[in-house]
Amino acid sequence: MSAVKVVGKPAVTGLEKLARLRFGMLSTRIALLYAALFALVLGLVVSLAAGALARFGEASAARDLGANARVFDEILAARARQMGDQAGVLAHDFGFREAVATGDAPTIGSALVSLESRVRSDMAFVLTLDGDVLAADATGVPAPERLWAKLDKGAKRGIIRSDTGFALAAASPIEAPDLIGWLVIAQPLDREELDRLVELAPIALDAAVVDAARQPAWLRDASGDTVFERNEDGRLLYHVSDLAVLQDGIAPRLVLRHSLAESLSAYTNLKWWLVFLAGTGILLVLGLSWKVARSVTEPLKQLDEATRLIGEGREISLSVGTDDEIGRLAQSFNRMVAAIEEREREIIHVGLHDGLTGLPNRKLFAEQLANILSRRRSDEKVMMAYVDLDDFKMVNDTLGHPAGDALLRMVADHLREDLPDALIARLGGDEFAVVIDGITGGQSLGNIADALQRSFDRPLQINGQTPAFGASIGIAMAPSDGVDGVSLMRNADLALYRAKHEGKATYHFFEPALDEAARQRRQLELDLRTAIKEGGFELDYQPLYSLAEQRLTGFEALIRWNHPTRGRISPAEFVPLAEETGLIIPIGEWVLREACHQASRWPSDVSVAVNVSPKQFTASGIASTITSALSASGLPPRRLELEITESIFIADIDTTLATLHSLRNLGVRIALDDFGTGYSSLSYLRSFPFDKVKIDKSFVEDLGTSTNGHAVIRAITTLASALGMETLAEGVEDIAQFEVLEREGCQHIQGYLFSRPVAGDAVAGLLRDGAGYQQQLRA
Repeated sequence: MSAVKVVGKPAVTGLEKLARLRFGMLSTRIALLYAALFALVLGLVVSLAAGALARFGEASAARDLGANARVFDEILAARARQMGDQAGVLAHDFGFREAVATGDAPTIGSALVSLESRVRSDMAFVLTLDGDVLAADATGVPAPERLWAKLDKGAKRGIIRSDTGFALAAASPIEAPDLIGWLVIAQPLDREELDRLVELAPIALDAAVVDAARQPAWLRDASGDTVFERNEDGRLLYHVSDLAVLQDGIAPRLVLRHSLAESLSAYTNLKWWLVFLAGTGILLVLGLSWKVARSVTEPLKQLDEATRLIGEGREISLSVGTDDEIGRLAQSFNRMVAAIEEREREIIHVGLHDGLTGLPNRKLFAEQLANILSRRRSDEKVMMAYVDLDDFKMVNDTLGHPAGDALLRMVADHLREDLPDALIARLGGDEFAVVIDGITGGQSLGNIADALQRSFDRPLQINGQTPAFGASIGIAMAPSDGVDGVSLMRNADLALYRAKHEGKATYHFFEPALDEAARQRRQLELDLRTAIKEGGFELDYQPLYSLAEQRLTGFEALIRWNHPTRGRISPAEFVPLAEETGLIIPIGEWVLREACHQASRWPSDVSVAVNVSPKQFTASGIASTITSALSASGLPPRRLELEITESIFIADIDTTLATLHSLRNLGVRIALDDFGTGYSSLSYLRSFPFDKVKIDKSFVEDLGTSTNGHAVIRAITTLASALGMETLAEGVEDIAQFEVLEREGCQHIQGYLFSRPVAGDAVAGLLRDGAGYQQQLRA
């Protein structure tokens, strides 16, 4: 294929018109032939695609129905487990077991009504060994003899039939200590409940729980856990699941039905689109074939015309797609044109780029910055940074200008490597500019600036020497500091001036247009970094009192920051900032080392508890940090207790559990802090054998205001005791709370009732006076 664009073409002769007419007729035949072949192939492809779509739709619907059946089974199993857990808590309650053993009907009825209310059940009853049914309302309870067989075989969950229909039931043995009966709780599986389950499904389906005896033969004979199709007023998919039972004489099955016709209707539009695209493709091929056929008759003339125009120095545009002599001649022509264009690009590149580093120069940078600002979305920020190398003149003076040039090239390479998506330019001398766009509100500007600063903190070797090297950076943000390139560059230059006067090798944001809160936060971050470098933190300790041993058995280390100008700053203010910026890692390491060091001077039976933040825990090397702190201080691992919250499990549960087990293998004790405030605390208790569970202070506060507070504490202590874990209550402030916690089996107490946090040098005094706590509490 060839085409030539010329100026001043000669007139067309009659012979040429006749030749074009003949070629035009040939081009029509070629075009029709190509179109017919294409239509034949495309028709076959569309037919195959339509059939594949139908098969895909059927398979997809079957997979979806099977997946939903498994989800239904898992939901029913989960609900049964939840009811079983609730029934188990009541069945193990001492008062309830005593009531069952003594036949105290009012107590049993009250407890069962409360249980029904908590789990939204319509039936709860006790089945004694004598076959008696104890319930607040025994209406609808199945005959005891139909339940005993399953219960005797160890069944704890399944379907039962009441007067109102099928119900999901769970049972828990009542032992005092021998088995004296079973506590059974049930939730109805009526139409309303099944409709709620159906609403969870991503596809439209019908669900029903039907006894196998009442099903038609074709459905009764169907094997469980399989999807099969049946035509009943349309194509329908069925799935049958056999349900576990807790009662003899019933065989319930969960039947799911889905309309396959409705699923396949979604692919109808796609089939029509295929037909439309096929028709459009045929028309397009017909037009293109006609054009290609025409071009076959004219390449020689066009190449001749191109040769003549080249000799005349005329501008032409030629493209050839053949591989014959004409095509090779056209390729040579194209290579010549390409060589000319490449030389022009090199000239343009030299005019817009720095010859030493290959970075854009000031002119190109200004154009690119303007383009970035024009494309900026309203919810994005753009960072403009001016960079000036500190003491660059000294490098040139001491090592020579070639070393200075090498330094500039290394800086450019580091910036490209560290900031691959940024716009980087050399503005001249030792000045660079960096633009980072697409910054959203969730990103920390300080972290981005730190990353930029770190590019200049990397050690450099020039001719075997390591020059003193650093950079001062001024930063302006769009749109707060300007919406055009001139304003941003001016404000970044002012910020660079400020950075130079603050000691060099640092960065500074343009201040006047910054939000006051953001500026204060940045200052607090700088102060935190200074405090880390200069040791501006200290530790206070809050005593941990053991009810069993009636003495102080440990202290929790609490970080304190005495700011040189603002005084004591609350951890609630600076710890979240440290978490966000990653400074919590060096701070946490210091707390571990300092707490272990001070605790090593305490009596050998007194431990120290240290909070470990999620970010610190997930950082690499937490185990080695703890080992190093223990080794340096000489503190035995058994005297160190790490307090963690369940948020550490969010990122990678497997890795977290592996780390926890490695710490336990060292001998360190692990406590779960803020128990009860998260939604997954119980599941984590099952995943890892914690040494201690810390009851959140909100539950302790409820002891004086909520009638359920005692029950909550009792439930937690009972659960922890069953799992072999100790319990500690936080925030104990008065003697009434202390007495309730002691009565309900809590083993450790912490709070202002004993002492506010004290400095490290006051710990010895607290331990010395600790014997008087028991007398004060009993007074």
